[in-house]
Amino acid sequence: MSDYPLTVLYDASCPVCKLEMDNLRERDQLNKLNFIDASAPGFDVAKYGVSLTEVMRVIHGIKPDGTVVTGVEVIHLAYRAAGLGWLTAFSNWPILKPICNWGYEHFAKNRHWVSEVFADSILRIAARRAEKRSRACKEGRCNIK
Repeated sequence: MSDYPLTVLYDASCPVCKLEMDNLRERDQLNKLNFIDASAPGFDVAKYGVSLTEVMRVIHGIKPDGTVVTGVEVIHLAYRAAGLGWLTAFSNWPILKPICNWGYEHFAKNRHWVSEVFADSILRIAARRAEKRSRACKEGRCNIK
């Protein structure tokens, strides 16, 4: 069974998380990823068979067969879908997998604090991306995904 399309449930109220999901969305040329903001009003968690508490604790992915994956596994699958799997391949190596999972758990727990610390950098990156997208529109037509 294929891992794609993968539905990614993430917390867009976290600036770092939103920035990275926007990055992956732009790179997902084959439309293998479906991004759902779990922090949005009206988000229907029951539709996915998971709890809102868990979804807001760590990133979740739902495979086509309904299998739920979390954390680093979701990140690796999303990067792979975006053609960047080589960046996260090490996270599946047996010796590094527990370390990566531990690191992700600590990042997820502190993601809003991390976002505050790196707020200026996040804003600069987001502004550069917005400028790039605006240049993609010419003669009344946009080539933005």
